[in-house]
Amino acid sequence: MAQYAVLVYSPAPADPMDLTPDYVALLERYGDQVTELGGQILTGFALQPSTTATAIRGDLVTDGPFIEAKEVVAGFYILEAPDLDVALKIAKLNPATIDGGVEVRPLFQPPAE
Repeated sequence: MAQYAVLVYSPAPADPMDLTPDYVALLERYGDQVTELGGQILTGFALQPSTTATAIRGDLVTDGPFIEAKEVVAGFYILEAPDLDVALKIAKLNPATIDGGVEVRPLFQPPAE
């Protein structure tokens, strides 16, 4: 099966400790929805708030995210799905789409030699 990185965007600073009980319930149900559609989340990670980021551009190292934005990457997971259409159906069900969004990107597979 194909694998996809799903980047989760939330309003800044996207502190995972600020999730409401209702949102957590949606996240818990999401795993079952992924399975029902024929997908599988292989691994996933929530990120610390964007205020903890350190940006590096060339030799310049600064506190804070790479760019100022209303929405920031809050986490990501690796999804295995039969094809992109199924991966998109699964991603549309992610609770982050309520007040943020998700981005689905196929994982790079080097060409066979």
